[in-house]
Amino acid sequence: MTLEIVIVLLVLAGAVIMFATEKIPVDVVAIIAMSVLVVTGVLSPQQGISGFSNTATITVAFMFILSTALFKSGAVVSIGNKIAILFRYNFWLGIFVTMVVVGVISAFINNTPVVAIFIPILVGAAAQTRVSLAKMLMPLSFASMFGGVCTLIGTSTNILVSGVAAENNLEPFSMFEMTRMGLVFFGVGLLYMMLIGIRLIPNRGMEEGLMKKFGMGDYITEIVLLSKAPSVGKTIKDSPLKNKLDIDILEVKKKGLTFIMPSEDLLLEEGDVLKVRCNVEKIKALKEREGIALKSDAKFKTFEELNETKKMDDRIIFVEAVIAPNSPFEGKTVKQLGFRQRFGATVLAIRHRGELMRDKVANTVLRAGDTLLIEVEKDNLQNLQQLELRGRNTFLIVSEVGLPEYRKDKMLTVVLTLIGVILLASLEILPIMMAAIIGSMFLVVTKCITMEEAYVAIDWKVIFLLAGAISLGLALDVSGAAALISGFLIDMVGSLGPVAIVSVLYIITSLMTESMSNNASAVLLAPIAIAASIDMGVDARPFLMAITFAASSSFMTPVGYQTNTMIYGVGGFRFADFLRVGAPLNLIFWVLATLLIPYFFPF
Repeated sequence: MTLEIVIVLLVLAGAVIMFATEKIPVDVVAIIAMSVLVVTGVLSPQQGISGFSNTATITVAFMFILSTALFKSGAVVSIGNKIAILFRYNFWLGIFVTMVVVGVISAFINNTPVVAIFIPILVGAAAQTRVSLAKMLMPLSFASMFGGVCTLIGTSTNILVSGVAAENNLEPFSMFEMTRMGLVFFGVGLLYMMLIGIRLIPNRGMEEGLMKKFGMGDYITEIVLLSKAPSVGKTIKDSPLKNKLDIDILEVKKKGLTFIMPSEDLLLEEGDVLKVRCNVEKIKALKEREGIALKSDAKFKTFEELNETKKMDDRIIFVEAVIAPNSPFEGKTVKQLGFRQRFGATVLAIRHRGELMRDKVANTVLRAGDTLLIEVEKDNLQNLQQLELRGRNTFLIVSEVGLPEYRKDKMLTVVLTLIGVILLASLEILPIMMAAIIGSMFLVVTKCITMEEAYVAIDWKVIFLLAGAISLGLALDVSGAAALISGFLIDMVGSLGPVAIVSVLYIITSLMTESMSNNASAVLLAPIAIAASIDMGVDARPFLMAITFAASSSFMTPVGYQTNTMIYGVGGFRFADFLRVGAPLNLIFWVLATLLIPYFFPF
């Protein structure tokens, strides 16, 4: 074993651990790994940065633009709204059509925006039919994965593995090469969910109103600041009310003026009347503090009571939103984000990893999948909508109230452009990379999407992850580490034939994807698969397909795939819910892959 192989294996082990634990953002881990490999001489500087110029990386970037343009056109939401009507007549018909349509759409565009669009549609359907929202959202997420494995452009992982194949002088995947096997997965997955899977999903996320859903038992009351109040002469952010009691100040009345959802820089003065949200214990603490008086005519009411009786100011509305996968909000607190100052909104509660948090909300570190209950003045709602429109990878509004407006006049142009990209690539008139670039620029020229929006549409975290991971995959190849690992794999199961290698590669990829990025899993295992095919003297296609299908079929955990993360908080799921429904499906797909990949992709 050479020194280069030792270095690569150590970097690989460290990267896998960091990918799985996410102590450091995955894109940062990938770039650090790339840098170490260049500094240690395993890769040249040109090889180190080759991932940025890889056709797969560029294709994925421009497919993000195409997907975002389709989202902004309102084409998908128009289809979704029509499907939602079916739930009024029959739940099973509605969920079947939803899964089929979502699967078909996800075969041609990134499935993350597809799921993001359908979440609020299904939230509305659940409210109207009184059906568990969880029983709608998990099939939605799974269906997007079923469709994603049906074409080359269904997921970034498919494009990535195809790019790795091309870099190793193998034929890249064609547009519909995966379709036959993908349709088997789609059909079997759909059948499983309709007959078994949905029945295994607990009745979580029953629509019951946002206030009750977030357990908002806190009270609204009014207090008066007297001359001796410690908060007098201080801004809201510096006042003891905020810093010591962690009380939300919803409104300030002073000198005949009313400040709804006041800025944290507003100066508090003697005689100010503050409308505050707090629990019973904090009300007691307020009564005991010198210089603060409860307004004598104020009656304590819960948020739910105020909302139901329409006593809240008509200018205030509540929206529910999800922190998107790879969001720049991840790892930051509400306080650090300056939510009120930037967006004119207040975060009242958070569903965080299955736990409902109503206290210390401002200091809770946000993670992808966290669901936020937000109070916002109608005039400031556009701030949240613009944040969502500027980048779907940041912040997703999932309640019916507050959804952004779409550019429906551009719908036909966007749809025809996407069809054109698919035809150019599938007929091999142009490589998929050039077709995606030309299609994206055409949409910019026709003002279906602005250039600024195009830049924002690209999930740069994914791009940097791909670039760094591709470099690590290249290091596995050039150092001989891939050949070493493949030799070990062949020694273990090679005597059983190449079918056994297909089976092992699928299950390893599947298990890795449940705990780390599916793109990282695929790009790290692809060089090993190619090396194994060379050692066994067989075509690498079946091995690469096993990795590709497994990396995009992650059903057992809420963190294994982006769409699962998106529905986690909204549906009120627990970790075990995904394991209960997803583990049998993973097992079924493993068996299907072992039997049918060698049939569809002969050695």
